[in-house]
Amino acid sequence: MIIDFHVHTFPDEISEKVLSKLSKASHTKYFTNGSRNNLLSSMNDASVTYSVNLPVMTRVDQVEKINRTLIEQREALFRQGIITFGGMHPDYPDYKAELKRLKDGGIKGIKIHPAYQNTDLDDPRFLHIIDYAANLGLIVLTHAGVDIGIYGHNFASVKQILHVLDDVHPDKFVLAHMGNWACWNEVENDLAGADVWFDTAFAIGPITQDDAKSGSPYLSCNLTDEQFIRIVRKHGADKILFATDSPWEGQKDYIRRIENMALTAHEKELIFSENAVRLLQLNC
Repeated sequence: MIIDFHVHTFPDEISEKVLSKLSKASHTKYFTNGSRNNLLSSMNDASVTYSVNLPVMTRVDQVEKINRTLIEQREALFRQGIITFGGMHPDYPDYKAELKRLKDGGIKGIKIHPAYQNTDLDDPRFLHIIDYAANLGLIVLTHAGVDIGIYGHNFASVKQILHVLDDVHPDKFVLAHMGNWACWNEVENDLAGADVWFDTAFAIGPITQDDAKSGSPYLSCNLTDEQFIRIVRKHGADKILFATDSPWEGQKDYIRRIENMALTAHEKELIFSENAVRLLQLNC
């Protein structure tokens, strides 16, 4: 079994427009058109059993509408192999009621994106959200590290993450992009081994450029296989979640990258599915 813990889908009517905009900002290629049907086709081709869909609320007025839709679609999506999270924005006023609504609606977690939400991860607004979500037993998955399309400031640095862990102690806290994208030495030296989960999204192998002439400073920043393996073993393979960041990586190729690494069979089993089954409390 393979579980992809980090994917994104968009409504059909806006998916191409959204991906075109994000691709231009990041100078990277996308591998599906962002639609649900394209994701399902990718999953079938790559033999992915489940994908975890992560909505990102860039505006406060999106929170209730998108979460309501995802609650309504949750069971139908699960039958297709998509486990959807909800989302939260740091400026949403009644976050406790909204998080409770997600919990009661059967949603297992939320996604936050400090860079897209223009708020540092250790801002009190995020600390309150993470703390209450943890009290409800919800998984909180955050973008962590530099964002390839918004690289002027790291809104979720290792220092900020350590502050969150020290202040809140969330027990189901997932850091996307192997703990802190493009800040690998800090991850290896200061964060690996902490009581958090890392997902592998958009962190290994070459980045596929959409614009070969781009001057972006971050197009060669992914982990080498050697450093990835060192971080996995220092952090613990039992706290690593396979993830691609589809549509920004092709699922089939990303699986092959990890399959070809010098990890043990048991480490690969943990990363590809066993850790996610445990965290998501799936009956598999």
